[in-house]
Parts: sequence; C-alpha cells; structure tokens
Amino acid sequence: MLNSLKTRWLSVTIALDISFTMIALLLARWLREYFPAGTYFDLTETLSFEFLDEPLFFSLKLLLPVVVIVWLMVFSSLSIYSARFSVSQYNQIQPIVVAITGAVLVFAGVAYFFFRDLSRFLFLYFYVLDILFLVGWRKIIFFFLKEDILTGWRPRHRVLIVGQGDLAQDVAVAIKTFAWSGLELLGFVGDGPDAVGAPADLPALVKSGMVDEVIFALPPGHQEQLQQMVVQLQPLSVNMRLVPDVIDLVFVRATIEDFAGLPLIGLREPAINIFDRLIKRAFDIVCASALLLLSLPFMLVIIGLIKSTSEGSVFYTSRRAGEGGRIFNMIKFRTMRAGADRRETALFVRNGGTIGLKKNRHDPRITRVGRILRRTSLDELPQLINVIKGDMSLVGPRPELPWLVDRYDPWQYQRFTVPQGMTGWWQVRNRANQQAYNVRVEDDLYYIHNYSFLLDLRILFLTMGAIIRGDGAY
Repeated sequence: MLNSLKTRWLSVTIALDISFTMIALLLARWLREYFPAGTYFDLTETLSFEFLDEPLFFSLKLLLPVVVIVWLMVFSSLSIYSARFSVSQYNQIQPIVVAITGAVLVFAGVAYFFFRDLSRFLFLYFYVLDILFLVGWRKIIFFFLKEDILTGWRPRHRVLIVGQGDLAQDVAVAIKTFAWSGLELLGFVGDGPDAVGAPADLPALVKSGMVDEVIFALPPGHQEQLQQMVVQLQPLSVNMRLVPDVIDLVFVRATIEDFAGLPLIGLREPAINIFDRLIKRAFDIVCASALLLLSLPFMLVIIGLIKSTSEGSVFYTSRRAGEGGRIFNMIKFRTMRAGADRRETALFVRNGGTIGLKKNRHDPRITRVGRILRRTSLDELPQLINVIKGDMSLVGPRPELPWLVDRYDPWQYQRFTVPQGMTGWWQVRNRANQQAYNVRVEDDLYYIHNYSFLLDLRILFLTMGAIIRGDGAY
C-alpha cells in the first residue's frame, strides 16, 4: 500500500522532471537564437521557431536522450529519487539545485566531446531554466497538497490497524504522515477503550465495505490470534499487511529477502549499499588526493613551525576504531607536548548514561603552534593520507579511541556501521557542545540513517563554515 503510493508519486516526479528538463533545453535553444548576449537584435521582429529547421535541431534530437540519461543517473546517485519518499521533498530547494548543477556539469563534459557546436550561453540558459522549472513545479505541488486543494482528485485508501501498542502507534503516525496522498486511518482494533472494535469484530468491520486495508501491528506472542484473523479475512476483498515487531532489534536498516521460500529479515545490514559505497570511495580518493597536493606547501610550513617550537615528533599517531571496530593508526600533526597522551584516560567522564572526554579550553599540554592548528583544524590535514589508504572517509562519524569504545552502551556501537570520517554531521551541528557525548552519537546515527552522497556534500560545505567560526575547536 505505502509502496504503491511511493511508486505512484515517484513516477510522477521522474516524469515531470524529465519533461520540464527537455522543455528547458528547447527553450534555452530558443533564447540563444533570439537573445544572443553581446549581439544586437531587433525586438520588433516576429519571434518564431524557424530555427527548428536548422541543422542544430537534429543535434537536439540526439541531445534529448543524452540529457534524459544524464539527469536520471545524477539525480539517482544524489538520492533525489530516494525510496525514503516524503512530502517534504517537494519543499526542498538545495538538493534540487545541487543535483541540477551536477547534471549540467556532466552534460557539459559529454557535450565537449560530441556536441562542440553548442554555445556556452545555451548551457547558462538551460541551467537557469531547469532550476526554475524543477523547483517551481515542486513548490506548486507541495502547496496544493498541503492546502488540500487536490483532495477531490486523490483516491481514498481507508486503513484499519489491528493492535494498540507502540508498534501500532508508529504505523498510525506513518499513515497520518501520508494523509495528504489519500490515506485515511479508520482507527485501531483491540481491547483498549479507544478501539473501534475488538478482534472478534474485525470480519464485520471489513464486510461493512469501509475498509480497504488491514495492517497487523501486534506484539510478540499473538501468532495464533494473528493466524485466526488472517484466515477469517482471507475470503473477503481486503488487502492485508503485517508489520513485524523487530524494530528494537534492528541496528541500522532492515532488509527483507526470500530464501528458499522463507522470508528473511536482515537485522544488521550495511548502512551504505554497494553503489553508494563505490561513489563515496571514488570521491574520497579523488578529493583527498587533490587536497593533499594542494595543501603540501602549508604542511611543509606547519612541519617547520612544529620542529622549531617544541621537542618531539612532527606527527602524532593515535590508535582509533574505524568501520566495524577495526583498529588503525590515525595521523595528525602533533599539537601537544610529547607524552601528553599518557594522561588521556584521566579525562574520561561518565554522568548517568553519558560518557566522554572532559576537555579543557586552556589545556596546558597544548603548544602555542598546536593551539593555532586546533583552532583552524589544520592539525587534521595528515588524515587525508588515512582517507587515501581507506582507513577513513572524508565524511562520517569521528574515529573513536579503543578504550572509550570498550565503555560504550550497546546502542552506541551502531556508529561503526559506516566508514569513520574527518568531518561529520556532529562536527557541523553540535561540535561546540563537547561534553554532550550522547548528542554526538545521536548525530552520528542521524547521518547513518539518512545517508546520501548529497548529505556528504552538504556536510563538507558546512564544515568550511564551522572551521572559519572555530566552533568547539580547542
């Protein structure tokens, strides 16, 4: 039921995106013909589409399929058409602009090799028009849906939930979230005072013709009762769905697959699928290599400053827990006096369920140069080597100290289901709150549950602002 609604709206979204993108390309060609920048043109002339008879129009016939393929590939890789469909997607501007920018750049690269006669102004017109069209139709649809203007056009789908526990309430919240799409919650079937009927009344409720779908959201121990209800409803014309009560067991993302006719629910699947992981790794290698080359002159200066102002090694290596808890040596520029890490465990604090390290803004162990490096986050530049090696990623939860991992609560281990990173969601959201360790883990889990390549790009962009402000850097 929810999948069919998602598929329906996702199909409409893709169709409108492709249609408006093709219209934007044709209009861009028209604008380039009659508004050539830097060239005199007569506004009194009658504007027409005679240019369609020109040879370039035949190039446009070849360009349109290329545009469709490029747009679908780029938008899909940036999770614009994510399976985690939400009405809020229609009210977002930044992801669409980023996706269009990436698609236009890829398109320009293809055009450089195969369509060199295309004008740069045509690309500019195309880029602007595509943003206006794709953002514009989303805003209009979002307004219509939120204002219930499309209420009469939406098919009603009446849902009855069997169960009244936490799982049933979660299903109810999900249905209400999609109420704009035609879903209507009729109520709960159970033994509670607010139930619309008891389990024994379920067949009669369905026979009334008021129910289109029944969702079973029962706690464990009700298998026999569930089986009886399913048998009773089998002859009736109603859809039936089951929500398994395994939510508390799922660490990150659950999957359902068929194994020899048996449904298997994966309770701990990789948070990043293979395709997204390949994109993330390729991006890490390319960007980290480029940044390392660009930063070499600065790194040489930093090495000279560290050597001339304090004794000890230029670099500091620290054993850290990476993805899956794998231990590796993380490289940094040394910012403290030699041997300062021997007192590290003394900084451990636990306050109820919160654990972390108590840091001091005026820590006497930090050198003068080290304080500047920490303030500007330049001490972390050597970690680009870790990224190239595959120990880390540019974006992800920060690698943790192994002895601190040993003090984790079970739920906190979820943060190791993705590559650990140089920067992450916590760094750009709550970095200044050094002691709120649970907030840090919760931010990490938000990143894991909402991972996309677009989110990585957003975090990298926000990181630059956090570095400039020096939030929590000491």
